[in-house]
Amino acid sequence: QVQLVESGGGLVQPGGSLRLSCAGIGITVNLYTMSWHRQAPGKERELVASLTSAEGSTNYLDSVKGRFTISGNNTENRVDLQMNSLKPEDTAVYYCNVHTGWLDYWGKGTLVTVSS
Repeated sequence: QVQLVESGGGLVQPGGSLRLSCAGIGITVNLYTMSWHRQAPGKERELVASLTSAEGSTNYLDSVKGRFTISGNNTENRVDLQMNSLKPEDTAVYYCNVHTGWLDYWGKGTLVTVSS
């Protein structure tokens, strides 16, 4: 059974940093397209960052470019999202996704709150 388990969310002040991790269970995540999405209250879920290891390609939401970095850890079978210079508008539930080409797997989400 495939599971994606996120961790690393929490409360941080504006300008601070957090590192989210998504561990794959029952799936080798770096074989596929890995991504982080977020959903703020009252808004639709949006793609924040994606990584395709085979191609070495990454993509980012314009509003997080230069602040967020997505990376894969093959040894620990996980995908991380380093978030720096956080802003209140980054507040959301963050979800990990792995897209195999046929199926999408989602984690349950981790809450990030940016507030003073």
